[in-house]
Amino acid sequence: MDKLEMRHTLLAAKARKKMSWDDIATAVNMSPVWVASACYGMNSASHEVAHKLCDVLGVEAEAAEALQAFPTKAWDEAIPQDPFIYRLYEVVGVYGETLKDVVQEKFGDGIMSAIDFTMEVDKVEDPKGDRVLLTLSGKFLPYKSW
Repeated sequence: MDKLEMRHTLLAAKARKKMSWDDIATAVNMSPVWVASACYGMNSASHEVAHKLCDVLGVEAEAAEALQAFPTKAWDEAIPQDPFIYRLYEVVGVYGETLKDVVQEKFGDGIMSAIDFTMEVDKVEDPKGDRVLLTLSGKFLPYKSW
């Protein structure tokens, strides 16, 4: 089973079991964002987590092997059409250089790691309309000179 077939298998099982990412993450003792990313094929899981995840979703061990495979982190570079994903794309397009500049003023010349990284998604209730709170936390990696 490759990552794409694994993705379809796991997402179908999630829908069939009517489980949320929070439900699955609690069952495997991992972050819901990370679990979703692994199920979408963008991260690899340890042997233990892969098998727990497959047990929770009631899928064959073949999917656990695909979950453990190292991913190729590639995506369609076309402008996304889904409104939610497009808005994130727009945020990076509009604020990307600004964020880079502000981070480099605070930390120096470098980047935020997407390897040593965590992300949380929270709902903030607001009488004017609920808010989405995304918290991205990546280790700062300075560029080195040699």
